[in-house]
Amino acid sequence: MNLEYENRRVLIVGGSYGIGLASAKLAAAEGARVAIVSRSAENIEKAAAQIEAETGHAPLTIVADVTEENAAQTIADAVLQAWGGLDVLVTAVGGSIRSGFADLTDEQWLGNYTFNVLSTVRTIRAFLPMLGEGSAPAIVMLGAAASKMPYAHQVVSNVHKAGLLGLNKTLAAELAADGIRVNLVAPGRTLTPLWTNRADKLATDEGRTRDEVLSDFSKDIPLGRFGEAVEIARMVIWLASPCASYVTGQAVNVDGGIARGLL
Repeated sequence: MNLEYENRRVLIVGGSYGIGLASAKLAAAEGARVAIVSRSAENIEKAAAQIEAETGHAPLTIVADVTEENAAQTIADAVLQAWGGLDVLVTAVGGSIRSGFADLTDEQWLGNYTFNVLSTVRTIRAFLPMLGEGSAPAIVMLGAAASKMPYAHQVVSNVHKAGLLGLNKTLAAELAADGIRVNLVAPGRTLTPLWTNRADKLATDEGRTRDEVLSDFSKDIPLGRFGEAVEIARMVIWLASPCASYVTGQAVNVDGGIARGLL
């Protein structure tokens, strides 16, 4: 299928690793002009080299920490200067704190809210003028399957990712008149650095191997395994493409079946 990405301008916030990087590679391979954002200059340099080596296209790189108040506007200014506009915005940032509810401080709640929700709000707001003038403009947010089936001891992420569901539905309706589609991809357990690092820590603490830890966490996934980042990225890139022109306001799980609710 031709996803009609040739010369489209695609920005991926959180594009230096995991699902964001996989999405950047797919978009570049489809012929898009790709920009990636990371707070780590070292990580973004490595990611850019991978994208160019695998696709033949060198991405625009922007070093910024989206948890900082003015970062979104800095990113928008850089994109406007380089390209004069934007067609696709993908926000692939977020994380969780593994803790019981009673042990969490206000500072942890607020810090994670900034990371998971406010950074996305600020980024979308900064790019609305450009997207409104873009070609078949689309926004895709990365959420989590936990927003539909909360995990134990991850209350902060459960609450904030559920908030992204509300943001997704609200913006899809509000921005439809401007021709901007808005969707969300909710990954399940995926082999990204977030999970492999966690598995390594548990393996060290419990005297086991990474594979043993991951195997245990795979037992309640109907497909019996973790996802690969590229499997999530395929949905991201399809939803952001003109091929999904009648799809907006949807939160699509790509989770191996782990979230079993009806809605």
